[in-house]
Amino acid sequence: MKWATKLIGFLMLLMVSTQLSAKILLPQILSSNMVLQRNKAVVIWGYAAPGEKVNVRFAGQTKNTTTTPAGTWEVTLDPLKTSSVPQSMFISGSNKIELTNILIGEVWVCSGQSNMEYAMRKLAKIPKPLNEKLGFPKDEVAQAKNPNIRIFLVNRKTLAKPDSLHQSWSVARESALKAFSAVGYFYAKTLQEKLGIPIGMIETAVSGSAIEPWIAKDALLTEDYFKDKKLSNDPGKFYDTMVEPMSKFKIRGFLWYQGETNCFLNETISYAYKMKTLIKLWRTAWQDQNAPFYYVQIAPYNYSKHSGQVALDENTEPTFWEAQAELLRMPQTGMIATTDLNDNGEDLHPTYKWVVGKRLAMLSLAKTYGNKTRYSGPVFSSLLQKDNSLILKFGEASGLEFQQPNLATGFEIAGADGKFYDATAKLIGNTVVLNSPMVKNPICARYNWTETPKGTLANTEGWLALPFRTDNPLHAQFKIN
Repeated sequence: MKWATKLIGFLMLLMVSTQLSAKILLPQILSSNMVLQRNKAVVIWGYAAPGEKVNVRFAGQTKNTTTTPAGTWEVTLDPLKTSSVPQSMFISGSNKIELTNILIGEVWVCSGQSNMEYAMRKLAKIPKPLNEKLGFPKDEVAQAKNPNIRIFLVNRKTLAKPDSLHQSWSVARESALKAFSAVGYFYAKTLQEKLGIPIGMIETAVSGSAIEPWIAKDALLTEDYFKDKKLSNDPGKFYDTMVEPMSKFKIRGFLWYQGETNCFLNETISYAYKMKTLIKLWRTAWQDQNAPFYYVQIAPYNYSKHSGQVALDENTEPTFWEAQAELLRMPQTGMIATTDLNDNGEDLHPTYKWVVGKRLAMLSLAKTYGNKTRYSGPVFSSLLQKDNSLILKFGEASGLEFQQPNLATGFEIAGADGKFYDATAKLIGNTVVLNSPMVKNPICARYNWTETPKGTLANTEGWLALPFRTDNPLHAQFKIN
């Protein structure tokens, strides 16, 4: 009798388990409070019993499909129009799911290491920054009440797992906002204020991560530069768990703030090739080769004062900046300058995250959303030697200025012996005329070529020039195609 009771209990448990496993389930990235990308065909997908019929209704559209033998299903919604009015999505089969409070607008992924992960809650604890002109939104979390900004924080342990709670997205406020990327939030805030539409931000970042874990190993091996090289730093570790599982979710583009870990390894051209591979891989994963990819110049830091597995010197960070800048040759990319955003050379995590977010947003507004504003600082274009002077010409200039004329110019020049000396700089239109009594026949120049840059060269719109050297060897070595 006990045996029969146990058997019946087992069969009942098995039946319940089977019924539960047959339920329609969704991925973590699909939940109430989400923002769906406007003006693109949107994929809705999930899991169910093989052969199960699934019906999806949203924004006046009805889509039907049948679950595959592998237990997966998906439908594609026609491109959606912008909407700040909350809507519900209904998904039905053997069970019914209702996702509520959904908006339609612009969605961006922000990724990288600790400076992208830097959470909003830290703003209430940090000392007041030195540059008062840049503001200090210390109480932003307490004041954030905009229902048109939504956030999703990737959890690498659960992103790839089916979800039955549908609560992964949040309105950007209170405890959810405290844990979210400050750069990502201030980017969204600026974008939302300027565009007046819903903005969704997806943060997938890991403190201390090198670039390699964000790139599938197979993708690295397709790049000629790496074919005979040993790959380290766990390629694919975070791509497989924190990027690829959400690649069906339509977005506008990517924000990237990473590089410090690779700079500590004294990388230059190798980093450029890794970043090139990452950009191509992520665009391919989202099936959008024109997806904007905007990134942040790593901030000034005293790398030369730190010892580790690789010897570093005063050229370590400038050459890394040079490698970062090479990616600007790829289409639909952009980089913002941060040479003015660190009060302390020993701080690897500068506090001005609100400025970084805003600069990225201004870059996006110009390059992606068609605002007729300049989106770059002066870009060195050519050099002319005349008498004992060098004349540097700049693009993206519209007139040049030093934001802080009382500081050193940041320019140095050298002759055939390769020894650089500080140079005086005269600004004439879109050109800079350089000379030094120490250099009679100058042949090359460099700007802010130091981990403690002081030069503040900018265009009249206030965009800073990136550090550079006129004899950049990477430009010829790095192959963009």
